[in-house]
This record gives sequence, C-alpha cells and structure tokens, in this order.
Amino acid sequence: MYRYYVAQRVLKGDAAVEDDGTVRRISAAEIEAAVVNQVRTLLRQPEIVAGKWLAARAEAPDLTEMQVRDALERLEPLWDELFPAEQVRIVRALVERVVVGPGGADIRLRVEGLSGLVRDLGGFPVGAEIVAA
Repeated sequence: MYRYYVAQRVLKGDAAVEDDGTVRRISAAEIEAAVVNQVRTLLRQPEIVAGKWLAARAEAPDLTEMQVRDALERLEPLWDELFPAEQVRIVRALVERVVVGPGGADIRLRVEGLSGLVRDLGGFPVGAEIVAA
C-alpha cells in the first residue's frame, strides 16, 4: 500500500492549483524520511541547540545549554534503537509544521517539546522539577 500527502488546495478542488507550482502530492514515506533526517541534522548543529535552549528556558528556567546539548547528543545514537512509535512521538513533539513546495520542504520546529525530550533523555539533574510541554 502506498501513502501520499495531498495538498489542501487539491483536496478542495482549486482549479488554479494546476499551474501555480503547488506540489500536488508527495509520497508519505519520502517526506517523512526527509523530515526525520532534517530534524536529526538540525539538532546536531550547535547554533540550533543554543537557539532552542534560549527558547526553552521560559518553560524550564533551570535548563542549561549543556543539559540540552548533552541530551540531544544522546538522541542520535539511540534513534535507531527506538520503537517507531517513540520516534513518531519525538518528531511530533519537535516539529510544528512541514510545508512542501517546488523548492523543497520547510520544516518548522517547536520549542514546547524540547524540555520534555531533555527530561526523557536524562538531561536534568535528579530531583529537578520539570514543567511538561
């Protein structure tokens, strides 16, 4: 069985979609693999880690950049060992939206799931209070 994501404009029957460069449909497996790979790549980049840490501090003020970096570094070697359902949970927690266009995919991350992910990966000291996202 093949799965596809179909553009909302196509589903709504917008006739103008034929010639406006809209990606009409895309293989679900293809875009899901691209999203996972992009998330894994982004989380390994120090500037992304620093930006996410700064944004996450509002919801978890005791969170340090080192805790975020350490937790995210632990994610990479564990990723392939996680059950698919856990991988999906992590991606859903970290990805706000994916917009696909002729030039590629724009993956927008959310910071709300970061503190929960850090907690799950052991980035907080024992006894630390965590505000769940």
